[in-house]
Amino acid sequence: MIKAFAAQEAGGKLKPFEYEPAPLGPDEVEIDVRFCGICHSDLSMLENAWGMSQYPLVLGHEVAGLVGAVGEAVTHLAPGEKVGLGWHAGYCMTCPTCLAGDHNLCAQATGTIVNRHGGFAEKVRAQGVSVVKLPAGVEMETAGPLFCGGITVFNPLVQFGLKPTHKAAVIGIGGLGHLALQFLHAWGCEVTAFTSSEAKKAEALELGAHHTINSRDPEAIAAAAGRFDLVISTVNVKLDWNGYVETLKPRGRLHLVGATLEPLDLQVFPLIMAQRSISGSPVGSPGTIATMLDFAARHDIKPVIERFHFEQANEALDKLRRGKVRYRAVLGW
Repeated sequence: MIKAFAAQEAGGKLKPFEYEPAPLGPDEVEIDVRFCGICHSDLSMLENAWGMSQYPLVLGHEVAGLVGAVGEAVTHLAPGEKVGLGWHAGYCMTCPTCLAGDHNLCAQATGTIVNRHGGFAEKVRAQGVSVVKLPAGVEMETAGPLFCGGITVFNPLVQFGLKPTHKAAVIGIGGLGHLALQFLHAWGCEVTAFTSSEAKKAEALELGAHHTINSRDPEAIAAAAGRFDLVISTVNVKLDWNGYVETLKPRGRLHLVGATLEPLDLQVFPLIMAQRSISGSPVGSPGTIATMLDFAARHDIKPVIERFHFEQANEALDKLRRGKVRYRAVLGW
């Protein structure tokens, strides 16, 4: 039996839960969970905001732990090794995107907490290809958030060929944004933080921003017209997107990784006349995750965390719901 914490209904409290796993598949890995980050996506799944949650629901897709067992077909991992697991627990491995190395775009990819039990547990299972070894220099306690929040903001740097000479900006300095600032700074870019919080300005500079702009000041945003090659939005609320488009250079890109559910209200001519782009992306492939981990180890990039025991999962989720976590909550045994 695997001991876990599960919600029995939408928005319900997490309570102790046990389940009997099926026999370990030949391509599967069982992870002994040591730590698990809490992502806003966990809240969305808990509340069934996306209409795809099934209960009982064991949350947790920012897992760090030790390999406990491997299936007979798994050759790249061995029991006792330090590993992590993110949003995806498996891929079809045969579609064009998987064969091209873009596993994260696989239409048949399996979510770690979608129709399966996640990492708020003593153990979690996943397809071996989705489990990534932790390099030296990446600690298990802070590794979990890199597997969702970290790769979400790192992936665009790789996908769009961001150059060290580029000027980049981040909207929203929270769980995703504070990691984006660190990655962009280490990448070599000139970095600007858009934040609505006066208290976060100093923290943004400490995390790697060279400049800050008040995101609630339309005049300050307008003064940044034509400045950025890339603007990454990490927020899930509606903003004046046209104002941010105007901050882009010709061929600049506004990239959305925050899952706002409201339609984008955009003027087309500012896009056409300056050949600007609007885009979005999910997490990255296992290969890109491994690259991110190596980069994080080299530059000592890690999330700022608040530590909770697994039995405090409800307390941690409530604090995240109230927007009071600085900057990622991590559960540990």
